[in-house]
Amino acid sequence: MAIFTDPIRDYADFRPGDAEWLHLLVGDWQLIADLAFADLALWFPTPDGSYVALAHVRPSTTHTVFHRDFVGERIRADLKPLVDAARESQTIERSSEADWTTEMAMRVEAVPMVRNGRTLAIVTSHMDLSSSRMPSRLELTYRQCAYDLLKMGTLGLWPDFASPTGSRRGAPRVGDGLIRLDADGVVEYASPNGVSAFRRLGDVESLEGRSLAEVTTALLKDRRMVDETLPLVVTGRMPWRTEIESRGVSLSLRAIPLRNERERFGALVLCRDVSELRRREMELVSKDATIREIHHRVKNNLQTVAALLRMQSRRMVSDEAKQGLEQAMRRVATIALVHETLSQGLAQNVDFDELIGRQFRLSAEVASPTQAVRTERTGEFGELPSEFATPLALVINELVTNAVEHGLAGRHGTVLLTAERSRRGEEELLTVSVEDDGVGLPDEPRREGLGLQIVRTLVTSELGGRIEWTARNGGGTCVRIDLVLNNNTAR
Repeated sequence: MAIFTDPIRDYADFRPGDAEWLHLLVGDWQLIADLAFADLALWFPTPDGSYVALAHVRPSTTHTVFHRDFVGERIRADLKPLVDAARESQTIERSSEADWTTEMAMRVEAVPMVRNGRTLAIVTSHMDLSSSRMPSRLELTYRQCAYDLLKMGTLGLWPDFASPTGSRRGAPRVGDGLIRLDADGVVEYASPNGVSAFRRLGDVESLEGRSLAEVTTALLKDRRMVDETLPLVVTGRMPWRTEIESRGVSLSLRAIPLRNERERFGALVLCRDVSELRRREMELVSKDATIREIHHRVKNNLQTVAALLRMQSRRMVSDEAKQGLEQAMRRVATIALVHETLSQGLAQNVDFDELIGRQFRLSAEVASPTQAVRTERTGEFGELPSEFATPLALVINELVTNAVEHGLAGRHGTVLLTAERSRRGEEELLTVSVEDDGVGLPDEPRREGLGLQIVRTLVTSELGGRIEWTARNGGGTCVRIDLVLNNNTAR
């Protein structure tokens, strides 16, 4: 997938960290768009003196002023002088008068994003001025916060590489709750949603004028479980995330320090009630643990069945009955191995290479107690959906056993297992081959035994594939299986 800086890589004079810094900006500038109640566009200078739009973000706190996507297009002639001025002065430039369109009046600001003394790109902010009402205290505070962050961008202080970049579930947003702190960590302003979030934790007083660190400390019941980053987040000293929990309520906090050239003069703290998210995650963890335990118990039960079959085979007088029970024991053990693999992970898919790596050699050794059989593997199965794993493992087990017992027919030899993944249009294909260098196919068709009947049934009915026996080049037999994997479940 192409990223937004790809179109400019041929001529962009990026130094170490510059491209990553712009990606960090675009990854976090939804925050500014929401605070500024404005659309933001990122412009990059081109060699011919113009600018190209690299990215655009719309606010979630108000309506957008641009309904058409203009990313990848050149800058408008009327906007270029303002962007040129910001790039040259490395300060925020504001249009002298409202920029009227056919539908609304806009106030446009151009903000140079400066890093190590160089203007890497310019952000333009486009805010609708057509509404004539007086802005509320919340709007004025939000816009001031947006201005402070953009001003930090002109100084190279925002975005900060120390900020969390992962897509952690429950990351707070502006609309979830915003608290502005002064340099000492005292609350200057708390949005209604921010106040409500702390009230759910148990705080019933107003937040403004109080130390957020002291408020948070008073709400914590079990301080042994406190995240060590919490003091630095609630005082606004570091741009980190943390969580606090009290009275069954989980609150996610993110701090963004506000700095100028000399000092830190305040901070923003975003907060979000993630109680329901964490409850669902705990339910999923519990379900995953239950599923793993079920696979583990099924594996144990199958191993018990295999042990009973082994004990029963020892009591048999007939060689044919012994052989039949031993074959049944191997099949049960193969299914148990698949469940053992499923019990060790949480994914829907199975690393089939790891599973079959153990099973392949074991199948050959069990089938050839008195002959030297060498096993070789080429290619990769990759991850397969769990519903493929059991029948395919059984099929390979039967084919390897058949190759040793009938293909090599008591002689020394080699059994080769090959896997190949490929694509045919939208379909993902898996081709599996089991080859031996033994006596080859019989001249006349023989009656299929139980093992080959199981193989044919599993391949055609369970796996929906096709199987074919052919003579191997150089002598021996090759069994080829063609399967179509579901793109939604196999990777």
